[in-house]
Amino acid sequence: MANSRASSSESFSRSQFESLLKRRFFYTEAFEVYRTAPNYKGDNRGLYDYGPPGCALLANIVNEWRKHFVIEENMLEVDCTAITPEAVLKASGHVDKFADWMCRDPVKGEYLRADHLVETVLETRLSNSRMAGKDSKGKLERLDDATVGQYEGILAKIDNYDGPELGKLIKDLDIRNPNGNGKVEHPTAFNLMFASTIGPSSASPVYFRPETAQGQFLNFRKLLDYSQGTMPFASACIGKSYRNEISPRSGLLRVREFLLAEIEHFVDPESNKRHDRFDEVSDIKLPFLDKETQLSGRTDISHMSIGKAVDIKLVNNETLGYFLARVYLFLVKLGADPGRFRFRQHLDNEMAHYACDCWDAELLTSYGWIECVGCADRSAYDLTVHSRETGTPLTVREVRATPLEIREWRASLEKKLVGPRFKKDAKMIEFAIGKLDQDTLEGLAKELADKGVITIPTDELANGATSVELSSDICSIEQVTRVENMREYTPNVIEPAFGIGRILYCILEHVYWNRAHDTAREVLSLPILVAPTKVLLVPLSNNASFKPVIKSLATRLRSLGIANNVDSSSASIGRRYARNDELGTPLGITVDFDTLQDGSITLRERDSTAQVRAFEDEIVEAVRNLVGGSETWEEVVRRLPVFMGQSQDD
Repeated sequence: MANSRASSSESFSRSQFESLLKRRFFYTEAFEVYRTAPNYKGDNRGLYDYGPPGCALLANIVNEWRKHFVIEENMLEVDCTAITPEAVLKASGHVDKFADWMCRDPVKGEYLRADHLVETVLETRLSNSRMAGKDSKGKLERLDDATVGQYEGILAKIDNYDGPELGKLIKDLDIRNPNGNGKVEHPTAFNLMFASTIGPSSASPVYFRPETAQGQFLNFRKLLDYSQGTMPFASACIGKSYRNEISPRSGLLRVREFLLAEIEHFVDPESNKRHDRFDEVSDIKLPFLDKETQLSGRTDISHMSIGKAVDIKLVNNETLGYFLARVYLFLVKLGADPGRFRFRQHLDNEMAHYACDCWDAELLTSYGWIECVGCADRSAYDLTVHSRETGTPLTVREVRATPLEIREWRASLEKKLVGPRFKKDAKMIEFAIGKLDQDTLEGLAKELADKGVITIPTDELANGATSVELSSDICSIEQVTRVENMREYTPNVIEPAFGIGRILYCILEHVYWNRAHDTAREVLSLPILVAPTKVLLVPLSNNASFKPVIKSLATRLRSLGIANNVDSSSASIGRRYARNDELGTPLGITVDFDTLQDGSITLRERDSTAQVRAFEDEIVEAVRNLVGGSETWEEVVRRLPVFMGQSQDD
C-alpha cells in the first residue's frame, strides 16, 4: 500500500491514540461498568476485553502466525489445558522461581514492582533535569553529569538487578512511591502464578499456566511418535496464559490474562543446533543489543547479519539465529517499524531459570522498549526434570552407526529382602534409586564400600521420613560395561514465545499517524493482511437505487473471503472514510450515479487517498490481488485509470 506517513505530525499523543482505540472499541477494560457499582471492591486491573476490530485484528495476527510458522515450518500444533497440577510446575521450577520482586508502601498499602519503581523514578528525575532549563519558576532540579551518567547506567542494566540489589538502590537513591512520595519496604519475592484447587475437597492444588510450554513437553513422546521419530521437529501451541502481575500498568502491555503463542523446536544437542534452512536467512541484518553493552551502561544497537552473529557466537547457534530472523520478518510483515526494533540479550540475573541464552524482540513505543517475543535456548532442562520426576524417559532413541561401549555405575536392590523389610515403601525406594545420576552413584559406591551403609533421599515414606538407609546386604552399586547399539538422548529446545496482545498494541502504535492538514484526522496504516476489515463499501447517498449494487458487491467480496463493511449513514463520504481510516480499513469502494449508468465504481486507497475507477469486475480483481498480496497499490494505479474527480476526503 502507498504510505503517506511522512506527512504525519512529528509529535505523538498517547492519550489521543489510546482514546481512538477505546472509542473504536479495539479494547476496553473488563467489568468496567462495575467500577461505579456501590460497594464494589474487586480488582479488575490488568484484565481487558477486545471489541469487534480488536478481535478481528487479533485473529488475523494469529492466522498469520500460523501461516508464517506452523505451516511454513511444518510444526505440530497442540492445544493443552490451562489448568496445571502443582507437581508439574514444581518440577519445572515455576513454583519456586517464577517470581518478581515487589515493594510495599506501608502508608498507602500499595504494592509496587521493585524494578519498575526504580525505573519510573529515575526516568522521571532525568526528564525533569532535561526540562530544568525551561522551567521559569526554577522548581525542577538539574542533575550534574555524574548523576546523569549513574542513572543512565542503572537504567541500561535494570533487568540485571536482583532483590537485594534493588533494595540497596532504593535505599541509597531515596526512591519513593511516586503516588504520595512515601518510603517503601525492602523488596520481597512474589510468585506470579494464580493458585487454585480441583474438586469439592480442594485437596488437589493447581495453578493457571503462566506459559503454554509445559503441555508441549509432557506430550513430547506422543509428538515424537507422530513425527515418526524424526528429529529435529517443532511443536506449537497458542492459548490463554495467566500471571498475577504485582502492579498491572501500560494498558495491554502488562496484563494478568493474555494470549500466548509458543514454539518448542526440539533438536539433537550433538548437531551443534544447526538448522537446515539457516542459509535462507543468514544475510538478513538484525539490530542487536548484547549483554556486554548493557553491562557497560550503554544501549547502543549494532547491526549485523544473523550469519555473522552466529559465526562470532554473539547468538548461540544456528537454530536460535534462524528463529530470530524469522521473528523479525514476521513482525515487520505485521507493520512493525524496523527503525524501532531491536533484539536485546538477557542479562544473567534476568535469565529464566530454564534458559542458557535468550534474546527478546523489543519494539519501541511511547512506553519505552517493549518485549514482544522471547527467543530462548532452554537446553534440555524441561524434558530432563519431567523425566526425572515421572520416571518416564522423554528421550529420543536412534540406531548408532557404530556400536558404543559405555562404562557406567549401576545400583541394584536385593528384591527378596526389599519387600519384607520396607513393605509398601518398597516401590518408592526403588523409584528413588532409579533417579540417581552417575556422579551420585559413584560417590555412593565409595561410601557403601567404606561404611557398608548409604542414605538415599526419597519422597515421604510411611513413617514420615524423606530418606532411607540401605545396607550392603540389600543394595549394591558396581561399575558395569555395556554395548550400546542404540543412542538415547534428551533433545535440547529452542523456544520462541509470542505475546500476541503486546504485539497487537505495539503494531497499532507503529502504524498510527495524523494527516498533515488536520491532526484530528487519525489513521491506522495496518497492512492489508491483518487489517480487521479489508474493504469499506460506500454508497454516495441513501438513494434506494444504490442498495442492490452495494448488496451484490458485499456478497461477491464475502464469497472471496474478503471481510467488508457497508457504511450507508447520512454522513459525508469524507467523514465515513475518515472514521474507517481510524479502524485501519485499507480499501474503499464508492458507488455513485455513474455506477448506475455505466457500471464503473471507484476504489480508494487509505494511506494516499488516491483513487482509481473501472468496471466492477476489474475493481474486484484488484481488491482480490491486493488482499492476496499478488499486486501492490502502485501496480494497480499503473494498470487502472486514476480517478481525478471530486475528492472523497472532503
